[in-house]
Amino acid sequence: MPMQSINPANGEVLLSEEYWSDSELESVLESCSQVKSDWQNTPLAQRCDLLRATAKILRKEKESLAEVISLEMGKLITESKAEVEKCAQGCEYYANHAGEFLQNEIIKSDASNSYVAYQPLGTVLAVMPWNFPLWQVFRFAAPSLVAGNTALLKHASNVPQCAKKIEEVFLEAGFPENVFKALMIPASKVADVIADHRVQAVTITGSEPAGRSVAENAGKYLKPSVLELGGSDPFIVLADADMDEAVKWGVISRFMNSGQSCIAAKRFILVADAADQFLDKFVAEIRSLKMGDPMLQSTQLAPMARVDLRDELHSQVQQAIEQGALPLCGCEPGTDQSAFYQASVIDQVKPGNIAYEEELFGPVAIIIRAEDVGQAVEIANCTRFGLGGSVWTQNLELGERIALQLDCGAAFVNGLVKSDPRLPFGGVKSSGYGRELCHHGIREFVNAKTVWIK
Repeated sequence: MPMQSINPANGEVLLSEEYWSDSELESVLESCSQVKSDWQNTPLAQRCDLLRATAKILRKEKESLAEVISLEMGKLITESKAEVEKCAQGCEYYANHAGEFLQNEIIKSDASNSYVAYQPLGTVLAVMPWNFPLWQVFRFAAPSLVAGNTALLKHASNVPQCAKKIEEVFLEAGFPENVFKALMIPASKVADVIADHRVQAVTITGSEPAGRSVAENAGKYLKPSVLELGGSDPFIVLADADMDEAVKWGVISRFMNSGQSCIAAKRFILVADAADQFLDKFVAEIRSLKMGDPMLQSTQLAPMARVDLRDELHSQVQQAIEQGALPLCGCEPGTDQSAFYQASVIDQVKPGNIAYEEELFGPVAIIIRAEDVGQAVEIANCTRFGLGGSVWTQNLELGERIALQLDCGAAFVNGLVKSDPRLPFGGVKSSGYGRELCHHGIREFVNAKTVWIK
């Protein structure tokens, strides 16, 4: 089956082409291997300048890049523009801080001089998803490239145009040929690339099954890996929360990108005294969301990325209702060739219900009621996922205590969970391991080499 790009707003096929042959893949792997040494020896200051040039090109071509994102995976055009801007900011962040993050770390010992040198590993393979088709790639590529690694991208097969555009941006910025390369291969070839001796490490953002497969193959060949997988983030609302703020950010966190985000608020855990007040306002706001063409500025809810993903979500919602959940709004798919799904809320979700146990990756908010704060925290942690979580309260001391109790990689008080280049990003439990962004991210794919001199 060929690689296809399909506009989820209308079902139009935008691009259809065959995957690479084995010989084409081999040629690219060998070409990347040949430039690895030269790139590692390129002065850090020069690599930083190339990242700054990349940021400029991203901003210069923001409109056209955003259009490709929205046409290919359905994101609102306003969100696509914001995504391109975030990529530019990520490039600038690492251009400005790589020298600090990679400088030798002096450690006193019995030597005359001893320190840790941070050196590139070599070539890093990134297996990336379609939901943030530029940002997910740049948050891996910017630190990896500036550290002196070369990079291979296996992008999701429904966003091939985004993959090609990213490669074009790096080339236009002045990066040498084959330092960053998009691989036009099916998922079935990923294991072969991980096994190849010319690849030293791998990172994946994707589903739990895909992460397990990548981790298994990386472990088989003793190659380091970073996994950023699924999430079912709790959004805990206490009785003293600013309800208008909680509702505003709850709607944004759940329905941004049509709900297709690992760190979206998925489980709204409402303490008894807050439930009715929050829910009345929340449902009213959701019902007002305007679904339509993602290319229009007035649209507030975009289609999902693919029809099969929409159908899978609807099957989960139907099963949740059959198991006792109460539909408050939405809960129906579009009826044409598009991938639209109504903004939805299901209440009275309880243990044993599919919506309680599984990640719903789309525009569906799950309401879980808690008797008190203690039970709210128990419910929040009663999941195999551990990516992010938020708590909403005007008692900041209590909010911080709850944040520290959440089993997750990122806990926010009175703010939606988001990735920020200045802060480490990643999860625990079945949400993966390792960290992206900040100095933690750049050091995932370097050799922390001890140097001892006497």
